Amino acid sequence: MSLLRLFRTFSKTSALVAILAQFSVQADSSMPATVHTETIVVGAGCFWGVEKRFEAMPGVINAVSGYADGNGVAPTYSAITQRANKMNPNNHAEVVQISFNPAQISLTTVLQRYFEMHDPTQLNRQGNDVGTQYRSTILTNSQEQFDIAQQVKVQYQPLLSKAGYGEITTKIKPLQQFFPAEQYHQDYIANNPNGYCPDHSTGVRFEPAVKTQLAKVDNNALKNGKHILVIDSESYCPYCEKFKADVASKYNGDIPLHFRYANQLKGLTLKTATWATPTIILLENGKEVFGRQGYLAPEQFYLLLGKFKLGDSEAFNVAFDEGTDGRFCQQYEIFKNTPDGVFIDKLSGAALFDTKDRFDSGTGWLSFTKPVADAVIEKPDNRYGMRRTEIRAKVSGIHLGHVFNDGPGGLPRYCINATVLDFVPRQQGS
Repeated sequence: MSLLRLFRTFSKTSALVAILAQFSVQADSSMPATVHTETIVVGAGCFWGVEKRFEAMPGVINAVSGYADGNGVAPTYSAITQRANKMNPNNHAEVVQISFNPAQISLTTVLQRYFEMHDPTQLNRQGNDVGTQYRSTILTNSQEQFDIAQQVKVQYQPLLSKAGYGEITTKIKPLQQFFPAEQYHQDYIANNPNGYCPDHSTGVRFEPAVKTQLAKVDNNALKNGKHILVIDSESYCPYCEKFKADVASKYNGDIPLHFRYANQLKGLTLKTATWATPTIILLENGKEVFGRQGYLAPEQFYLLLGKFKLGDSEAFNVAFDEGTDGRFCQQYEIFKNTPDGVFIDKLSGAALFDTKDRFDSGTGWLSFTKPVADAVIEKPDNRYGMRRTEIRAKVSGIHLGHVFNDGPGGLPRYCINATVLDFVPRQQGS
């Protein structure tokens, strides 16, 4: 394990931050020997998302969740969340101590990203998180840091005002003492893989060109037919990246999937709040049919998509309740003599079986000697007093059928339900 990774994992106290940060710098040959680290403490609502976003920034060495700026209240999560302290002006704020290498990222840039990742015009709240513990604050370690923070705040106000926002409520003051939060709060998002990132950003950027580019998104196409809308984060969100890697990157279904930021939803009728990323919304003719905040694993995503696309149909029953098509069903009759091409997953669009491997088994179900390479998974199925091998689609996980050892010439027979498939003719030359 690298020294930097060890540092990020175990440096969760102020003393360790100072000691290990210097050791890490000295051990990194890419940094000049004279480089020093800086720290600054900021509050921008719930510290989980703030911590993770800063840790993902190049030049940031570590980010530690904690408490600061309180008086007469114990610096613990149980104390600051008591009902009596909800609007206590002396309550501690949830904050993050940021350690960074100023040779790689300036304090000005750190604070610009800080203002951009939350709504600094909200007083004692961020979204649904209400209370003085969620106040927007910058706690500085020197007069120079204080002056830079004031300058960045002054620069951001006209940008917010132009976008229709009110006055910045962020308080800038010297840091008295930082108290690291309990261990279970450190790297919370990384240690809780199924969830969402609270994203209360305004969408207003210090680079106006970025805002202009985002405003040009056209949602007219989403107002006709069925669509999948994923609300993405403009800053780093591990749950968004996980959803993209696990689900979106493998999805090729015929219901279009779109990514949007929370400020790119004009013209759509939504019921679900858009401050959590990712948020998955199923749309029909521009109106929300279903919404879910947070990361969806593939099996959860395709179950929702199955209801959305298939409804209460035989295909849904086969796909998710391990049902079976009737022999010589209508879809079988349509597919049994299709021309050269590929049968695909009805939900994910992934290729499953090729007509080159199809044969007539006389059973009344589609039969193949093999699937497309790496397209299916096999599972033991001992239901109904039988010992069989079930076949499921690798991408979506839906039930397809079973495989038997009685195919032609000693080959397997993949007995597959037609209702969970679609067919794509082979293009010439492919």
